Amino acid sequence: MLINELSKRTGLSIHTIRYYENLGMIEGFTNEKVKSNNYKHYNDNVIERLEIIIEAKEVGFTLAEIKKILTAWFESTDSKPETLELFKAKIKEIDNKIKYFKQTRSLLEKVCEKLQNDEC
Repeated sequence: MLINELSKRTGLSIHTIRYYENLGMIEGFTNEKVKSNNYKHYNDNVIERLEIIIEAKEVGFTLAEIKKILTAWFESTDSKPETLELFKAKIKEIDNKIKYFKQTRSLLEKVCEKLQNDEC
């Protein structure tokens, strides 16, 4: 499929798909027999990779982390330990953010309480 169809199937813009390709996260292939254009074709593997990218971004992975996940998942022979470590590190990072946001919320609630009681 061409990039336009890939964009429609994944919901990503053509610009975003090209950006991920420039980062080496996906790869399109040109038809060597056709010399009149440089159109790239993408297979279903690229859709799978893009779906992983979308989901990983939604849970907070950076593009650098996602690239490591993709490499471990698709290119390494023994990817389970490396991938597991990446996911555990992200869980720890999320736990730290939750703790921070709980503390921030508590402080804001105290300020709100003082404002309501005209203590400020």
